Amino acid sequence: MFNQKNPYFAPTDKRVLIVAGHYGSGKTEFSVSLAMHLAELNRGTGKKLALVDLDIANPYFRSRERRKLLEEYGIKVYADVYDSEITAELPALSAEIRKPLEDDSTYVIVDVGGNDAGARVLNQFKRYCAGDHLFLTVINANRPETRDLEGAVYHLESIRHETGLAPDGIINNCHLLMETTANTVKKGHKLCEEVSKATGIPIFCDCYPEPLVKREDLEGLSEHLMPIKMYMRESWLDK
Repeated sequence: MFNQKNPYFAPTDKRVLIVAGHYGSGKTEFSVSLAMHLAELNRGTGKKLALVDLDIANPYFRSRERRKLLEEYGIKVYADVYDSEITAELPALSAEIRKPLEDDSTYVIVDVGGNDAGARVLNQFKRYCAGDHLFLTVINANRPETRDLEGAVYHLESIRHETGLAPDGIINNCHLLMETTANTVKKGHKLCEEVSKATGIPIFCDCYPEPLVKREDLEGLSEHLMPIKMYMRESWLDK
């Protein structure tokens, strides 16, 4: 599923995609948009796709809040012990989360929350990822913690130190919510290029909010441009 040619992101033959990112980076929006893109690309093929919500550190903008929409597209959603109650938050995981990770026929997107403390939960799932995972880290150059090279590299290294998993790819998701422009995305790409050069970790894709930025305004920026649909943003936030 993940290795097919598509216009959005770098191809990979890995079955499990782990997505981490600092608070406010937009990694959940990326995870949900990625799942929806993959569901569209594989419509009618019978391939199974799951989204595992491991963000137990941050109670805001959880991917499981879009369970109904995701499952309408055939994307099975797995979360914590309060699987059906989005207002209840305890750092307790359901055993059912292991189900898609143990099923070699299911392609899985794992949404991991926050910084190194949020990524710590991965330690109990690493045995499912050995040799068959891609670890992607979302960087938003407009977040205080990752606004410069030093902060972004520290973020990557702290997650690696905590989990023992080295990031395989960088996601540029620089945004300013509804004020995002093409220049915002370009700013993020420049920082991600610096981070890539300093760490040797390649840029996996550049994200842009499709309702706000035109793809043609980003031509030449990257080989892989991924539109973000902003599924997680409630309409009342714009009033």
